[in-house]
Amino acid sequence: MTRAVVRYGAIGTQEAFSPPEEEIDAGMHVVVRTSRGVEWGEVVKADQPDNGRERTAGEILRVATAADYEKQRDIVENLESAEFQRCKELIRKHDLPMKLRAVEHLFGGHKIIFYFMSDGRVDFRGLVRDLAKEYRTRIEMRQIGVRDEARMMGLLGPCGRELCCRGFLHTLKPVPMKLAKDQKSTLDPAKISGSCGRLKCCLRYEEKMYKDLKKKLPRRGTKVVTADGKGTVVDYQILCQRVTVELEEGGRQCFPLSEIERQGGK
Repeated sequence: MTRAVVRYGAIGTQEAFSPPEEEIDAGMHVVVRTSRGVEWGEVVKADQPDNGRERTAGEILRVATAADYEKQRDIVENLESAEFQRCKELIRKHDLPMKLRAVEHLFGGHKIIFYFMSDGRVDFRGLVRDLAKEYRTRIEMRQIGVRDEARMMGLLGPCGRELCCRGFLHTLKPVPMKLAKDQKSTLDPAKISGSCGRLKCCLRYEEKMYKDLKKKLPRRGTKVVTADGKGTVVDYQILCQRVTVELEEGGRQCFPLSEIERQGGK
């Protein structure tokens, strides 16, 4: 049995869904049922194998019809735009320290989600009451951070490909500066920061490989024997597995790891 991977929601979440009886293909727009309600989505992969371990996020109700497309267009171009402006007005009215970033009006119309940023916690109960009274539907206020904002607003990363956080990363784990230092990346923030302004998530991808390669190299200060004499390791290049040695007779030279030997044979 196969399932379909569907991208849905303002943040572009990708999860597996039970497929409909009708044939579907990647790129098709579909109407899905999730834990949040009836939503609009796009098929990313139509024939994902069912390994029995991953839960489904819901079911695909149908391939989008002409009427569905018209409804979704109205939601995006009219409803969400008006709801965004109205929420901003009410935020000013209640004098709340929050910045509205996006509105998501679910396709089924049973919930409207307002995404905002703030430096701290916000008491938005009065705002929610006003919105619920005006729109007569469930209102959800969701606070997001800069990484979520990039995930929601961004499309392409500096590599020219879709942002990883939109494409396949379900959990945004912190990326410490230590990873950049271990990989000897430039520490220029402009070059190692992603669209969100934080360290690029891709620094995590090669972490294990760097650790494994680094274990093979002698530490700085290790005494070694080379074809040009004895010396001390002063630096190394992890990826190309080369070691810089300060020779006892003077000068520094770079050697492949295979061409040096630790003194004592260790």
